Amino acid sequence: MTVAWDPSRYGQFSNERARPFFDLVGRVDAVDPTLVVDLGCGNGPLTLSLADRWPGARVVGVDSSVEMLDAARALDTDGRVEWVEADLAEWDIESLGAAPDVIVSNAALQWVPRHLPLIEHWVAALAPGGWFALQVPGNFDAPTHALMRETAVDHPRAGELEAASKRYGAGDPSTYLQILSAHGLAVDAWETTYTHVLDPAGESENPVLDWVSGTGLRPMLEVLDDESEREEFIAAYADKVAAAYPRTPAGVLLTFRRVFAVGRKA
Repeated sequence: MTVAWDPSRYGQFSNERARPFFDLVGRVDAVDPTLVVDLGCGNGPLTLSLADRWPGARVVGVDSSVEMLDAARALDTDGRVEWVEADLAEWDIESLGAAPDVIVSNAALQWVPRHLPLIEHWVAALAPGGWFALQVPGNFDAPTHALMRETAVDHPRAGELEAASKRYGAGDPSTYLQILSAHGLAVDAWETTYTHVLDPAGESENPVLDWVSGTGLRPMLEVLDDESEREEFIAAYADKVAAAYPRTPAGVLLTFRRVFAVGRKA
């Protein structure tokens, strides 16, 4: 099952989604890379920031979503990035024709089943002195996701929804540290829990639902192809989410754990 993406919905919380990316690439100290690759580039603005940072580099963005890549190409009016449509599970890094100096993957690998062996393959392809940097969500036990699974249990298509909820996931910092260090990289791995203040102006009834509708809820919505069936599921889930994330005087607070690892090849 391929997850469909809506660039406009995903971009609704662009500032909050961008912050972990900049925290990640801030630990990459590459000075003058020749080839920079963004695996899971999404709708483009963060990949373009890599082109801004390293204007002399060839920058390649890879993503499986046609919709996201269309948005990225529309944003890249000067053609500074090579946008490649490919499933990361099947994409051949040798197709680049050169060894990357920097590989970045931000909030993408959790969508790729069995991505750990892929990391090993990508790291092996790095140029000497090259950098590998990843960030993945570590919030699969948070109320946002636990309530999805709880809602799915009571649904007539519970089996399919449960399978969809288990297709994706990510490791802990120690998991990625051990993989990268085993391949000769000097590694910095850590986790950060962000407290995002959503909708301080009170314009949305359920901003956390708005957030997950653009990301984590997508696999379940893909299962529910009947519109009335989908709306019924969303309504049941929305009530639970609103209760779990009540509005405060500051806004609706969404805590979000993320996992990071940055390594440099000897």
